[in-house]
Amino acid sequence: MFTAAALIGVCLTAAGCADGDGGQAPGAAPPETASRSASSSPATSPSSSAPSSSSAPESSPSTGSGSTKPPAQGPLSGRTVVIDPGHNPGNRDHAREINAQVKMGTGHKECDTTGTATNSGYAEAQFTLDVSRRLRTLLEKEGAKVVLTQDGDRPFGPCVDERARIGNEEKADAVVSVHADGAATGNRGFHVILPAAVHGDGADTAKIVVPSRELGVRIAGNFVRTTGSAPSNYIGEDTGLDTRDDLGGLNLSTVPKVFIECGNMRDPKDAALLTSKGWRQKAALGIAGGINSYLTR
Repeated sequence: MFTAAALIGVCLTAAGCADGDGGQAPGAAPPETASRSASSSPATSPSSSAPSSSSAPESSPSTGSGSTKPPAQGPLSGRTVVIDPGHNPGNRDHAREINAQVKMGTGHKECDTTGTATNSGYAEAQFTLDVSRRLRTLLEKEGAKVVLTQDGDRPFGPCVDERARIGNEEKADAVVSVHADGAATGNRGFHVILPAAVHGDGADTAKIVVPSRELGVRIAGNFVRTTGSAPSNYIGEDTGLDTRDDLGGLNLSTVPKVFIECGNMRDPKDAALLTSKGWRQKAALGIAGGINSYLTR
């Protein structure tokens, strides 16, 4: 569990503040996101349409963003955690690249999407990067080696297949993809997405379904206790857990991995939480607590 010093640091930060992948309508193939119902979509431009799978970007070496400082000693020493900040603020300026089709284990889908945003314009990509950086700090204090799939250091993406590959190549002990949903107003709460049993087209999740569920259950429990947020009232039947086979980031993973949708950016009450620095620190602490519990069980 987290050290007293780490907990005190988190509490001070929170007290000092007053405070897929994007969704798509049912019936259409959802982009790489947790949302089954939301409004985010791949970027578009007047001069560029989505290329076919034959024009997908060539695979390139996976390049996660790791810390250069030596890890601290702690209960997570020797463990590797990959954090995947969903989307990228630059995706909107790279419509052709992120619309290119890539394999995702049960077919093809866009390389990445723009993500959603609050009604006031706070982008999901900003939220995910902020929480992921906070999460990295917490986990590194516990001794973990932490790698981010992107740290605001690349113009777009990575594509969903590369996001999975980064975790695989790091042989990560746990991978968490951080998101926020874009569902209808009145839909509130968080949910954790677990990988389904998928086999074929480069995907085989047989070995990760059970450990990923354990990881997800522990994150969900810690998230409730730390943030005070309730599980989603529109996905997961009040459990805060959802299983999906349409997300390349999960289908192509060979290591335990989950997605977490921290709240609904399109609902004003959830948006007030997601835009609060203090609440984002609590969200990071809740996710970190779940990862710690899973890795030290």
